[in-house]
Parts: sequence; structure tokens; C-alpha cells
Amino acid sequence: MLVLEQLAPGGQALVIDILENYPGIAQGKTGFEFCQDLHKQAEDFGARFLTEQVSSIKANEGETREKSFAVNLSSGKTLNAPALILATGAKHRPLDIPGENEFSGKGVSYCATCDGPFFRNKKIIVIGGGDTACGEAQNLSRLSSEIILIHRRERFRAQKVLADRVLNNASIEVRFNTIIKEIRGQQKVSSVILETQGKGVYEEAVDAVFILSGVIPQSSLVPKAEKDEAGYIITDQNMASSIPGLFVAGDVRSSPFRQVVVAAGEGAVAAHSAAAYIDALRGQEY
Repeated sequence: MLVLEQLAPGGQALVIDILENYPGIAQGKTGFEFCQDLHKQAEDFGARFLTEQVSSIKANEGETREKSFAVNLSSGKTLNAPALILATGAKHRPLDIPGENEFSGKGVSYCATCDGPFFRNKKIIVIGGGDTACGEAQNLSRLSSEIILIHRRERFRAQKVLADRVLNNASIEVRFNTIIKEIRGQQKVSSVILETQGKGVYEEAVDAVFILSGVIPQSSLVPKAEKDEAGYIITDQNMASSIPGLFVAGDVRSSPFRQVVVAAGEGAVAAHSAAAYIDALRGQEY
């Protein structure tokens, strides 16, 4: 198996400050350490890694079965393979404000399910106005009675039932027509600079900032694959996409729940399915 990685192996998991909710890691470790362990383990089992950026993927119709896909690299090379596993993930839609990058993993988070428990009984800012923001604000309100949900418009775009639950939750203060301009702190987040229409610019002391304004699935390499309305690739239970021989795992896949442990499980299924697919191509299925 050849693994193509544009940067360092690990993807979004690399920026996790302390990973504490993965099975078997009782004491917690940094995302970097965790990814290094996965990398070494994969190499020990025979996986080869190549640091390259994939520029395009083409299904080779009429080619031999062993060359079902042509993977074109930015270096100009082309690799051929009978099957592919796409695990390109998704990028959080950033706010591009001062302090966002500096405090990522130090009070700034993009996943309330993952990091919410670390801020129990703390003051939390949630940013967004869609289903995810409203749903996660509701979940965070079970951990803290000081939730502030800000949205840049005058009403939510979330489903009415979700919006109503937030508006009727005594633990959530909603501020419409409000934007965040800066995140401040020393070793961790301590305050934010907000601007509310009619109130002006002001500083608010907080312990955490959850940015839930959406993510962007990295699915552009396979434009012909079937996707959901948000751009995530749809698969069956075997992680097979609508393109024969293309299997998908992780945050680029259409799924109701996204965590490291989920991605690992999907990767295991995708690897097994891809191996079975190749065996079938060669007439060696068991």
C-alpha cells in the first residue's frame, strides 16, 4: 500500500493539543505524538509513504485492471492503481481573525463534541447560525450555564426546531448581528473582541471559542463521485463510492458523526473492501 500525503501524516489530528478520548489512551497525548505512532505502526505493517500533492485523479476507462486509476501528482509524475482510498478530510471554514491560529487547541476549537468536556462550567462563545452551531450550543449547555451564541445576521439559518430550542434555553445567551473580531489570551484564550450592531466594539472575558461556521469537505479530486448537498462523498457500508474501485474514509465522507476513532474504523473497513475489490479483479476472491 502506498500512502500519498501532501504534508505530514495525520491531517487535522496533528493540531490536537491533548487527545484524551481515543480508546486505549488513558493519559492523553498530543496529536503530533498520536500521529507519529500511527505512522510508525503503518510503516511496520508494510505501508509506504510518499510526500506528494495529488493534482488530479482519473478513472482510466479501457485500461488494464491494474491501471484502473491514474493519480497525477503536482511534481509531474503519474501513478496507476487498481483501487484508491480517499481520506482527504475536510477543512474547517476559518474566520481569519487575529488569534484564531495562535490559540487553536488552546481554547479555540472547531468540534464541540470533541472538546466541550474540557470546558465544563466555563464561559464559552459559540460562533455560527446553522444547524451545527445551534445543535452544539445546545449540547454545550449541558456542560456549562454560560454559553454565548453569536451570529452575524438577525436570525438563525438553522431549522426552526433547533433554533427554538436555543432561544428557549436559559443557559444560552443569543446575540444576533454580532461578529467576532479578535481572540486574545496568553497561554490560552482569555477574552474576545466582539462587535454588535448598535452596541459597538467591546471586549468579553471567555474561556473557550467554538467556531462552528461550517467545514469544507476536500472532495474536489473526484468531481464525478456522488455527494450530498454539503459536498461530502456518499458511500455504502463498505465505504465504496459511486465510482467503482474508489473507497472513502474519514471527514470527507458523508457521515453523521466525525471523530478520530470513527475515521479509524472507516479506514479499516475501506482497506478491507479495497483489498477484496482488487482480489475480485484478479479472480482471486476468497
